[in-house]
Amino acid sequence: MRSWLFSLIPAWPALLAADQALAQEEAGAPGVIAAPQPWQLGFQPALSPIMEQVVQLHDLLLWVSAAILALVLALIGYAGWRFRASRSPTPSRRTHHTALEITWTAVPVLILVVIAIPSFKLLFFQAIMPEVEMTIKAVGRQWYWSYEYPDHGNFTFDAYMVAEGEERPGEPRLLAAEPRVVLPSATNIRLLVTGADVVHSWAVPALGIKQDAVPGRVAEIWLRLDAPGVYYGQCYELCGVYHPYMPIAIEAVTREQFRVWVEQARQEYATVGGDRLAVASRPGQQPSRRDGGR
Repeated sequence: MRSWLFSLIPAWPALLAADQALAQEEAGAPGVIAAPQPWQLGFQPALSPIMEQVVQLHDLLLWVSAAILALVLALIGYAGWRFRASRSPTPSRRTHHTALEITWTAVPVLILVVIAIPSFKLLFFQAIMPEVEMTIKAVGRQWYWSYEYPDHGNFTFDAYMVAEGEERPGEPRLLAAEPRVVLPSATNIRLLVTGADVVHSWAVPALGIKQDAVPGRVAEIWLRLDAPGVYYGQCYELCGVYHPYMPIAIEAVTREQFRVWVEQARQEYATVGGDRLAVASRPGQQPSRRDGGR
């Protein structure tokens, strides 16, 4: 109920995150859970620098749109009152008003400039790669994601959707994936995205990231996870009949926990170009936790 109320006010991202953290603390669950909530009306909490700026731009545009709406409604109301038939039985024959025409041309231009400045700032912030500490690669396939860790032994694994009814407590239906992509929090990470068959789209709303995975091309973006926890996303491109069944699940951990996980992953998963340990048996078949998600 609190999360639903917080989504109705302008400062909802920070308040919703605080409310979620409080609820998890009360339940004894560590970290954030970045996933859609029932009856949610706005964005998920902003948990990355990119998403924070996306929310700020959205809020600015919301106020600009509200001001334009109020102005237009006021002008329509005034025109209806001022030029009604009982007050002006003889219609005006005026066709031009230089000052008015200059005004309604200049004001929209100024509004567009106000919008353009933070828009271009956000575009450059997303596009310009900062100094990164590691690189991973996501490959979209029909219908699952493959991940590679070239900076940590070049191992790879396939992540499938967890079958319905086999989710762990708290995992969202159709968004839980196994195994999860494990990444260190508070770290600038380069993400390479490509497709192996058709166009997919790697998107995590709480991180403000949506990147198409195009076969034959490798796109480069960056991300930073502000806090440990689990971040959920999915393919945002209509890639085929099983499009809704290729989710993304990222588990952000501390740097020390990430180092420990890397050592385990090197033993468990195959290297790129070697024998794969996680293979799709046939298109659309969803793996079960009973068989290890493979």
